[in-house]
Amino acid sequence: MRYFDYSFLEHGMLPAGLVNVVGAINDMRGRENALRANYPDIFTQLESIAKVESVKGSNEIEGIVTSEQRINEIVNHSAAPQNHNEAEIAGYRDALALVHADRAMLDIRERDILRLHEIMLSYLPTGGGRYKSSDNVIMEIDAHGARRVRFTPTPAAETAETMEQLILAYMDARDNPTVNSLLLIPCFVLDFLCIHPFSDGNGRVSRLLSLLLLYKNGFDAGRYISFEEQINVNKEAYYRALKESSNGWHTGENSYFPFIENFVTTLLLCYKELDKRFAAVNSGKVTKRARIEATVLNSLLPISKREVCYLLPDVSPTTVEMVIASMLKSGAIEKIGLARNTKYIRR
Repeated sequence: MRYFDYSFLEHGMLPAGLVNVVGAINDMRGRENALRANYPDIFTQLESIAKVESVKGSNEIEGIVTSEQRINEIVNHSAAPQNHNEAEIAGYRDALALVHADRAMLDIRERDILRLHEIMLSYLPTGGGRYKSSDNVIMEIDAHGARRVRFTPTPAAETAETMEQLILAYMDARDNPTVNSLLLIPCFVLDFLCIHPFSDGNGRVSRLLSLLLLYKNGFDAGRYISFEEQINVNKEAYYRALKESSNGWHTGENSYFPFIENFVTTLLLCYKELDKRFAAVNSGKVTKRARIEATVLNSLLPISKREVCYLLPDVSPTTVEMVIASMLKSGAIEKIGLARNTKYIRR
């Protein structure tokens, strides 16, 4: 059985690049806390957009997709799921809502992890809320397009005990004042993914747990800029880091650092995107045209006209449409998708 030891985080021997990223996150976290206290309405608008992006992004990573219109309708409870994919999407919506609403009460303990899994799969006939009953494997596509086994997780017979040991190891490290909580979180997430405790939904539960742990440790950027969508946009780098850090995992010879670096870099992107979006939304002294342009150009993710209008409630939809049309004509942005699914991104 795998033994979990996070004592290496006490030694302080971290790559210089990682130290710089953590420092930048702490600086931007302080700025975000101050802005949120002074501009709660803007952050409420950003949170509403992030919820949709999180539900969409986390499911899309796993190949679970539907139209942009249906995503919005399901997340906003204006439509019921009509097929398997939409049932998965609705389940993630509910589990994410629980993380947002009850993060103070939830913790890294078995009953809460199982509860999140149960809610996430509650619209499916198979249901959830229990560990796997048979062994599973993690597949990958090789250079020739063939599927092959990339990683063999913890056997089903050992899963409950291994998860118990993981939770105890995390709690022990969490209570150690010499361990940086931000660096500990991706270590736990990596080990969770390598155990692969469920028959289905491991990746999505890992992202819910990532958000929960970030929130409980005071890193709230993912509440306003989707952490899951940042992973989705850069999923090749995510999977590469996951593969590098899982090599040698069974014998305890793996390095957590590739996954740690990817995790904290993703969080830093959330803080940077939050800073850019807030600057665009709150630039009351510049023209409406300039604010629309800044909102679209500074967005790391494709953004729709509806989202621009939501972020800039004092700007009319007609003005937004006129400015975006002008930006398209000048070649500053490009259009992605069709009809109601249309979004725009900087060229």
